[in-house]
Amino acid sequence: MRTRVHHLLEEAAARHGARAALTAGAVTRTYDEVWGDVRSVGAGLDRLGVVRGDRVAVFLDKRIETVVSMLGASLTEAAFVPVNPVFKPRQVAHVVRDSGSVVLVTTERRWATLAGELEGADLRHVILVDRDTSLGPTEGVAGGVCLHSWARLSDADPLPTPSPRLPDLDRAAILYTSGSTGSPKGVVLSHRNLVVGAESVSSYLGNTSDDVILSALPLSFDAGLSQVTTAMAVGAHVVLANYLVARDLIALCARHQVTGLTCVPPLWIQLTDQEWPDEATRSLRYFANTGGRMPATTLKRLRETFPDAAPFLMYGLTEAFRSTYLDPAQVDQRGDSIGKAIPNAEILVLRPDGTSCDPGEEGELVHRGPLVALGYWNDPERSAQRFRPLPGTPGWQAAELAVWSGDTVVADEEGYLYFVGRTDDMIKTSGYRVSPTEIEEAAYDTGLVRDAVALGIPEDGLGHRVVLAAAPHARGDGLDVAALLRVLRRELPLYMVPAEVVVREELPRSPNGKFDRVALAAEVARDLADRGTGGAS
Repeated sequence: MRTRVHHLLEEAAARHGARAALTAGAVTRTYDEVWGDVRSVGAGLDRLGVVRGDRVAVFLDKRIETVVSMLGASLTEAAFVPVNPVFKPRQVAHVVRDSGSVVLVTTERRWATLAGELEGADLRHVILVDRDTSLGPTEGVAGGVCLHSWARLSDADPLPTPSPRLPDLDRAAILYTSGSTGSPKGVVLSHRNLVVGAESVSSYLGNTSDDVILSALPLSFDAGLSQVTTAMAVGAHVVLANYLVARDLIALCARHQVTGLTCVPPLWIQLTDQEWPDEATRSLRYFANTGGRMPATTLKRLRETFPDAAPFLMYGLTEAFRSTYLDPAQVDQRGDSIGKAIPNAEILVLRPDGTSCDPGEEGELVHRGPLVALGYWNDPERSAQRFRPLPGTPGWQAAELAVWSGDTVVADEEGYLYFVGRTDDMIKTSGYRVSPTEIEEAAYDTGLVRDAVALGIPEDGLGHRVVLAAAPHARGDGLDVAALLRVLRRELPLYMVPAEVVVREELPRSPNGKFDRVALAAEVARDLADRGTGGAS
């Protein structure tokens, strides 16, 4: 019985031990080898004093050590915290501090950029995966943090027995995603979320041990992590891809005869602009989209490029791991639909009062079932807003929590769902949900602006184009847009950096004194449409 996420790997090793499990660059490890690695790293973490309930942050690109670290943490009953590898030091420091991580797994270069940012963190140990030489137990102590080499951590004898079958509602992972206000918030996923999600997705994708899945999305992203867990649920082979340009992925598809590829719309758009040789397409069994609506023209070109591959259009939110998919047989009839609930989930469309919407009536998408996350880390107020009891639960019955997505959808007469928009100010770009407040705070921190409002302007493929409306400190002062963008590029991940800075002497406000985001967004959208999408105005 699978009750913990590492049991997916344990069972795959028992059934498919000699088969390839993970490939990174020129290195491939079998299921037996990866399970042995996980047991050794788990023993190393145990030796460092990691116990049930601790958090282990992993700030790495995609490599075998990334997956081993996460599952090794699971083996010690700790929760792993995958940190987006494109995060800048200020975001990484927030994640490490907010999660209360006691261990950080990273590289020497990444640690050098972080060491001065982590004041006030609970961090006790840092493990450097590219440090082969063994550090002594007291050597390398900096600011109260002990540095360890990966070689020293992973040379421990494997834990003598697999971990006990503990409750599946224990914390397994904390995934950080942008909220509508402030810094990224941690979504707490249980072992049941991850295991049921892996079994559900692998069932509708028809995955088997013969599949080769190209991991193109970050493992800190729910869909990226899902590709690894889904593969392990069936003993498939995962190729971990770190790429500079889209054609790098095409080369990997050819080299490894990839059968499954999942991307977000901006990446799919880049891939359709490339030449795909026959050796890169002939093995592909399916391709999947997540993180936003795929433009119809892009979908058409992908189907022409991969005529023998089934297209899966998917929708998910981190708070429920995965939610819906469109059956490939329905793509010709309703290609703009996000489909129906995945196996082991139920999707409702509800009015504000909690009653069910009629077909054709817009409402909020509400997800119920075993994939609903445990809530937001250390934030009961925000959790209570998003994770709420289902309406109509009898008073004598324990309330079942469902997740209110914040997305407006509509269902047709046959129950197929269609995305309408968001009910909050979140920006959806390049497959990421971006907090406007986080961008605005970074702009204010530059000292160059008096007022700042970050907006998402609809754009095909990206979802939203990030635009920053800003006012200088005083009328007539002007605003050094180039200097502002230089600082933002240094402080924010690239996907958060505004594509446009719109300068105004004053930003419109509502009667209560708040920035009028609706009016400002409409004004900016008109201006950009009139002049195209060039530089600042």
